[in-house]
Amino acid sequence: MQPIGYPIRRDILKQMWHSFMKTGQVTPIQGVDPDPIVVRSWQRCAPRSDPRQRPRQVSLQAPSFQATLKAHADVMMLARPFLEDIYQFMEGSYCAIVFTDGAGCILDMQGDQAASIERLSATTTRARMVGDDPGIGGLQAFGLQPGSMWAEGNVGTNAIGLTLITAMPIQVVGAEHYFEVYHHLVTSAAPIHDVSGRIVGTIGLVEPVTAATRHTLSLVMSAARAISNQLQANLYLEEANHRLAEVNIILESINEGIVVWDEGGRLHHLNKQAGNILHLNPAAVMGKLISDILTPPAILAEAIEVRKELRDAEISFRVGDEPIRLSVSLRFVSTGEGRPLAYLVTIRPIERIRQLVHQQVGSQASLALEDISSYSAAMRPVLRQARTAARGTAPVLLRGEGGVGKNHLARAIHNDGSRASRPFMAINCRAVPHELMVSEFLGHEEDAVHNGRPSKFELTNGGTLLLDQVEGLSLEMQAALLHVIETKHVMRLGGTHPIPVDVRIIAATAADLEQLVAEGNVIAHLYYRFGVFNIAIPPLRERVDDIPILAERFLARITDRNNQPVWIDDEAMKTLRRYPWPGNVRELESVLERALNQGNDAVISVADLPENIRRGRVVTAVSPQAQPLQTTAEAEREAILQAGWATHGRVTEMAKQLGIGRTTLWRKMKRLNIDPEHFKS
Repeated sequence: MQPIGYPIRRDILKQMWHSFMKTGQVTPIQGVDPDPIVVRSWQRCAPRSDPRQRPRQVSLQAPSFQATLKAHADVMMLARPFLEDIYQFMEGSYCAIVFTDGAGCILDMQGDQAASIERLSATTTRARMVGDDPGIGGLQAFGLQPGSMWAEGNVGTNAIGLTLITAMPIQVVGAEHYFEVYHHLVTSAAPIHDVSGRIVGTIGLVEPVTAATRHTLSLVMSAARAISNQLQANLYLEEANHRLAEVNIILESINEGIVVWDEGGRLHHLNKQAGNILHLNPAAVMGKLISDILTPPAILAEAIEVRKELRDAEISFRVGDEPIRLSVSLRFVSTGEGRPLAYLVTIRPIERIRQLVHQQVGSQASLALEDISSYSAAMRPVLRQARTAARGTAPVLLRGEGGVGKNHLARAIHNDGSRASRPFMAINCRAVPHELMVSEFLGHEEDAVHNGRPSKFELTNGGTLLLDQVEGLSLEMQAALLHVIETKHVMRLGGTHPIPVDVRIIAATAADLEQLVAEGNVIAHLYYRFGVFNIAIPPLRERVDDIPILAERFLARITDRNNQPVWIDDEAMKTLRRYPWPGNVRELESVLERALNQGNDAVISVADLPENIRRGRVVTAVSPQAQPLQTTAEAEREAILQAGWATHGRVTEMAKQLGIGRTTLWRKMKRLNIDPEHFKS
């Protein structure tokens, strides 16, 4: 944000800060309006921190910091010269120039070694810093050092944190900072964007508030824009080189022969396959006239003359005295005006004309176990078991209610193991009709009636096959699956020889397999095969501590998708934590998506949540029913809180609503540490 004017009225900024800290509101002073971006930042910081205390300094541990440096090495290499240039320009002005990543972690900085602590600290803090090192050492007293986090959630309102939130160049002057300890600083920052618009870092400048000038912001803006432009240029150059190398590799690896010559008839490219088909040495004929090498048939010459493309035409080429029957396709490479630059011909021997083959291939999993973060004690053993399973080879059984994330965990197990680069295929067993199940899974050998079709185990050979709702497999398919697991061979229907396969089987279910085994609906030996890695994923109601991190991750995806920051307020988060979530993570994401569409801004409040979520009621097949998932003490506390919010803390009305005496209510509130003033504020 920009200062309200130059020269800066620091006294007005200070009055606004005091007004907000006292009343929670800011009004214009002497005709000067408060900056709304600053006020919103103060409002976000106020519930979390006391502005007169020192902020909670957070720094990355050495291993994490080194990993972050490595991940941002390319951007740092571009940013370092700009830091040095800015420092050279501002040397002696008691400033520090920093480069941060997209999370606000300081990765590199330059500072005036002659900088005085007295220039950067208030009278009240000066005494505490006596004896500190000058220059950057003095700035460390403010948490300004490599590895420290300068996001808004760590050090309150500051230019770096607001730049990451607003994606705009920002300057925060003096008392515009939330924490009083920073009121003697001015911070300026500008975002560095990659080609997709994502913030990959910031350039920031910290200096004494007495040195504040509008040119400082222009300086960091210019540096950030220059780095962004260089990133874009590097990406385009890398992409061009990559595409060129890719084209060359494709031309050499493609099964068809490729012949390219220009309008003058000079040969530009002849790949290895074309050389083998035409019995030519590509290196020996490159650059020669095509007419000196082979005699194109009349149909090809006519197509070139009339600018008509060919597709799979049977044509005889003559190389020397030898005619070669080929399947030929002709394409034109033209300029923007339509003038032909080159002719591209693909050739294949007629005996190997392409046959129609339909193959279903597995997708590659991208989710890793490190992406599945958890704060709850219930999920920690699950992640430990999953990491062990990722290193193993035995089948894995994932158990849990619908929507707990069994499919995601299966993909993470695959991607954290040695098969990460191989196919991952997920099949819902209940979606395959029983009468077609064996054929769908085992494939079919080619015969007079059936075209050859590979089995699902062949398609995922070397990778992972996820069988979701595995209890839906027919007994015949269960027996075939057991055979594949035990022998590592698959026999296609109609086949006469086994095909070796190496595929990791992961099964997922919400059913009681033990009961199904007892009833004869699941083969016992197949169930025992999944005994090595049997992982039970707890429902979301048993890992309430994970709700905030799951919500934040989902909202982060929404932020990236819509390019607009969204978040959820504390009261709404409390409501989410109280709800039992019968639909687990899938239901949580649906509720958040609906709340964002219901709300008018990017903040999810309690009013945006569905009524059944606010009331903690679960929709069943019969009717909404309250779920007795809270203890008596929790229910009592919740009732008092709801009454308090409804009556704005008026104890007499609260007691009447709760149907208890006023004295009894006071006693319970004291025991539960509930202050009625909290509801009034």
